[in-house]
Amino acid sequence: MDKKELGSFLRSRRERLRPQDVGLPSGSRRRTPGLRREEVAVLAHISTEYYVRLEQGRAPRPSGEVLAGIAGALRLTDAESTHLHVLAGTVPSRTALHRRDVRPSILVLLERLPQTAAFVTSAIFEVLAWNDLAAALMEDFAQLAPHDRNLARRAFLGPAGTDAALYGVSDAAEFRLNVVMQLRSALARYPSDPAVTELVDELRDAGREFARLWERHDVQAAPTLTKTFRHPVVGQITVDCDSLALTDRDQRLVLYSAPQGSPSAETLALLNVLGADAAEYRR
Repeated sequence: MDKKELGSFLRSRRERLRPQDVGLPSGSRRRTPGLRREEVAVLAHISTEYYVRLEQGRAPRPSGEVLAGIAGALRLTDAESTHLHVLAGTVPSRTALHRRDVRPSILVLLERLPQTAAFVTSAIFEVLAWNDLAAALMEDFAQLAPHDRNLARRAFLGPAGTDAALYGVSDAAEFRLNVVMQLRSALARYPSDPAVTELVDELRDAGREFARLWERHDVQAAPTLTKTFRHPVVGQITVDCDSLALTDRDQRLVLYSAPQGSPSAETLALLNVLGADAAEYRR
């Protein structure tokens, strides 16, 4: 049970709610944002004293029933409710290291997708495997040290204030927010993995943007359905985005494709011919 993080998460969810969101009168004498602690306690059917101690990090581990009541009171989404249980230690939490080894069948699949840029990421955005089209569209990851094949580092530690840090994608801000949310969930799953904790600490120390987003305690992102790359050789490419969970290893298979016959599909075909040489223009 991570008492400090649990308390911070509860407080952040309470402060984002308005009384009218839960059927309570707003009143005119509220000094702090969101619901009052006693209001959450009433809605969750627990004592105010116990809820206050939870937010302060002083309470013993709550039961599953108590957490369900709090999740309902705070109007948590499924992802937020799961995160709440992980923080409270009431569901199995991964305490080993996150996995970096990719299944051989997935490695074979990557090479069988010639018209699709495909790559595999770890739980903390390390690019573990990729096909030639992904290298041509983004960069030749084979030329990078493993430490530098991390999209989270690139998002926050790349060239400041430029889209080039993320290959000129159209959704750079949304991607950075998604990185923060996914890393927060990964930290809850792997609290003793030094690769996870050191990456989070590195990014929090590196700049205010990551720290600001981290303090929001968000854990659920809207899916990205399409994005546009601005490539230095072939220009603008709009792709469909699919991200498939490889649950046995807590990894993701990311696929970028374009509708058959579309201009972007033709551009991807050209990139496929150019291969990794096209990525050299980004370096």
